[in-house]
Amino acid sequence: MIYLLDTDHISLLDRGGHEGQTILARLNRSAPNSIVACAISLEEQTRGWLASMNSLRRTDHQVDGYRRLVRLLDTYCGVPVLPFDDEVAALYDRLRRVPIRIGTMDLKIAATALANKATLLTRNRTDFEKVPDLRVEDWSM
Repeated sequence: MIYLLDTDHISLLDRGGHEGQTILARLNRSAPNSIVACAISLEEQTRGWLASMNSLRRTDHQVDGYRRLVRLLDTYCGVPVLPFDDEVAALYDRLRRVPIRIGTMDLKIAATALANKATLLTRNRTDFEKVPDLRVEDWSM
């Protein structure tokens, strides 16, 4: 079984706290190499961090911002990252024609999970459960 971390689960892991610790405990009990991320989540988080870093004016805030940016890089270097390749793009285009009323990036993440026969780990069950045949679990509870 392959488990694809949605952006929200990656963010919860980064922040720590109870939900992040709950996810981490489940990840630690998972089979080696069964946990993956995707290029879409990497894009979402990179865009968010770059926008955040751009708004930091005080040097002391920038130090913490860069520390967290490096931690994000370490996170993505620690798990395989599934690409947005031709197969995923074709599936994404098919899903857009259905139509499914969820955000563009979420639909790309769903297409990545479906193309790779992965279960999506997310708190956003409401939106992702609209996608036919997508397996969804929330490990934050």
